[in-house]
Amino acid sequence: MKYTEEHEWLNPEGDLIVVGITEHAATQLGDIVFVELPEVGTEVSKEDEVVVIESVKAASDILAPLDGEIVEVNEALADNPGAVNDDPMGEGWFFKIKPSDASQMEDYMSEQEYLDLIG
Repeated sequence: MKYTEEHEWLNPEGDLIVVGITEHAATQLGDIVFVELPEVGTEVSKEDEVVVIESVKAASDILAPLDGEIVEVNEALADNPGAVNDDPMGEGWFFKIKPSDASQMEDYMSEQEYLDLIG
């Protein structure tokens, strides 16, 4: 698994990368009440805004961590956005992306580096 400075996690799953936010980010956002996911088949570039999250505290954008194609989204979040708070590192994932350049994963932090970042 890799982590971004924007508190996203990236978990390789075969030739796909599953993307979500960390427990730290979910805690900082507070209760999540709405999640807008991208369309399957959307081509994205690294740092494109792809997910909108609304919580009781704020609205936030999730950026594409890699260039590629969105191949699956977590439809369950439409009915249960709170799953991001309940299980951000599992059932609260946002989308799966097929990267066009998997070497971009090397730009991100290991778990220990991320833990050092959030202190």
